[in-house]
Amino acid sequence: MFVNLSIHYPKPEFEQDLIDSMHRFGAAAAGAPGLLHAMTTKDETTGRLVGLMVWTSREAWEAAIDRSRAAVAGDDFDLWEEGRPEGFRLDEV
Repeated sequence: MFVNLSIHYPKPEFEQDLIDSMHRFGAAAAGAPGLLHAMTTKDETTGRLVGLMVWTSREAWEAAIDRSRAAVAGDDFDLWEEGRPEGFRLDEV
């Protein structure tokens, strides 16, 4: 099992733009071999957005991730976010 997790810090006025981008990122991977689940969530306390993708393996993620990255290549994250998002690549241990 492999998990790709990202934590984003949206500026309030661009929150929906960032949510839409995260949905495009996940949708681009739909149907990819090995993708078990993709979702965008929001923490009710901090307002942070969390993207979660669960894969059967790191290899499956590596084979498909360029599709997702291409889907958001033109998005203006520098404008939409407070600082850099945190990204985690989590291998089951």
